Amino acid sequence: MRQTWRWFGPNDLVSIDDVRQAGAEGIVSALHHVPTGAIWTPEEIAKRQAEIGTMRDGSPSTLTWDVVESLPVSEDIKKQKGVWREHVTDYRQSMRNLAAAGIEVICYNFMPVLDWTRTDLAWRLPNGATCMRFDLTDFAVFDIHVLKRKGAEEDYDKPLREAARRRLSELSEADLQALARNVVFGLPGAAEHFTLEDVRAHLAEYAAMGEATLRQHLIDFLEQVVPLAEELGLRLCCHPDDPPFPLLGLPRIMSTEAHYRAVMQAVDSPANGITLCSGSLGARPDNDLPGMMERLGDRVHFLHLRNVTRETDGIRGSFYEAEHLGGDTDMVALIEAALKEEARRKAAGRADWSIPFRPDHGQDILDDLGRKAQPGYPSIGRLKGLAELRGVIAALSPRIAA
Repeated sequence: MRQTWRWFGPNDLVSIDDVRQAGAEGIVSALHHVPTGAIWTPEEIAKRQAEIGTMRDGSPSTLTWDVVESLPVSEDIKKQKGVWREHVTDYRQSMRNLAAAGIEVICYNFMPVLDWTRTDLAWRLPNGATCMRFDLTDFAVFDIHVLKRKGAEEDYDKPLREAARRRLSELSEADLQALARNVVFGLPGAAEHFTLEDVRAHLAEYAAMGEATLRQHLIDFLEQVVPLAEELGLRLCCHPDDPPFPLLGLPRIMSTEAHYRAVMQAVDSPANGITLCSGSLGARPDNDLPGMMERLGDRVHFLHLRNVTRETDGIRGSFYEAEHLGGDTDMVALIEAALKEEARRKAAGRADWSIPFRPDHGQDILDDLGRKAQPGYPSIGRLKGLAELRGVIAALSPRIAA
């Protein structure tokens, strides 16, 4: 398993020097400053590779850009409206430019409007650390009373609506503004961030779209990019919905094993693959992460290893970002399944037998608490997570190799 680290570019408060000292072998990055839908040019790609390859003192970092996360899919493509065909054409050109630069793995997602959703970006734990959290009651407050989405109350049962009203009475105007900012925070490092009016406008355009239609739009997109990926030697891998259940009346199509199977079968190609994110999928109690790795492993091109603790029992519920070996996902079993998949690939002679993974998210601990880095991406918290994951890999690898 190849150890990688997400880096948001020169403005990231966690430097390439820090990543090098953490022991990561490769970098996961994106051209976050390029607007969604625009072409990633060879010049911009080369510039990012040079930034990754250089430490502060000018010496080589030995790090390489291993995975693109993300080459974003525009809302026009997801909705098949506006200039979506031009965006697909430009997406294909970006793929060509990335392949020419030697990059083989491209992570993307197909979540409508909000790329990921949390209600608190710095929730305090009993030990003083902070982490990201999704509180379903707080989200209902946002949906019903802040966004004031038409029909929102119908999406929540009576006890939850009443809990939201009680919570609303406890929150100040500043609290409500902070909640709104957290919910619409958007894709980490992205060039664009939505306002409430932006969200309302997008929701109106999705109002008549169900799960089947959105899935077909994803399949239509894949039918246009997967053959090119095969030709170029690229591996595309779709990130799951985060959280993996419907929000704001929007359809979710990449939240379960059945969802992934449907899309993999519809566009059946080794280039059409999966970003298996144990934190996103682990927020649903009916997702079996080690089993998914065993059954879908030949299409897993990228791993996000993180953990969450579910605070409620339902499919849709509250959760917070746990330590990497804590939470509700059996991380040891998941890593064991990944190592067994690598062994199968190696025996079959696959060039992509080593699966890149990164320690996804992390709790803010120690100096992280004052660093104010990208939410969910602290320095020391991720270093701790990587060390724990590395230890599990080191312990299991000899047994599996034997």
